[in-house]
Amino acid sequence: MKKLTISFLLLLFTVISVPLHAQPDAHDKLKKQINEMVENVQEAETAIEKRTILNHSFDDLMTAFNRVSAMDRVPMSDKEAIADFKNTIQEKKDELNGTNGYEKVPDSQLDEFADYVQQDIEQADRAITISLTTALLIIIILLLL
Repeated sequence: MKKLTISFLLLLFTVISVPLHAQPDAHDKLKKQINEMVENVQEAETAIEKRTILNHSFDDLMTAFNRVSAMDRVPMSDKEAIADFKNTIQEKKDELNGTNGYEKVPDSQLDEFADYVQQDIEQADRAITISLTTALLIIIILLLL
């Protein structure tokens, strides 16, 4: 029985740890998520659809960031980096909708705005680093939304 328990625990550990190491970089997955948002915006036919896609994507990111930040085991340095990402996303949402002192992005510039958001987030990703584990948590939550 003891041998079976040890074998089970080793198998469980292997199953849990291998996918984490085999996964492509979580930061790349986050970039892919943003890229898909840009593609969806560019494929949308109306400005209302484009604005809705952007707002929904921003809301999903904020929800994921909030959930991960609330987790006790996330290191404080990651929580600070997530707070910086949240500020960046909130600023983009304010700019999109013309709130908090920003001028609303014109309907004719929504595709360009989506590209700008992607570039800005990728640049922020270089300056703001979060651990692989925290990035994976963000991706998992985004997939569940």
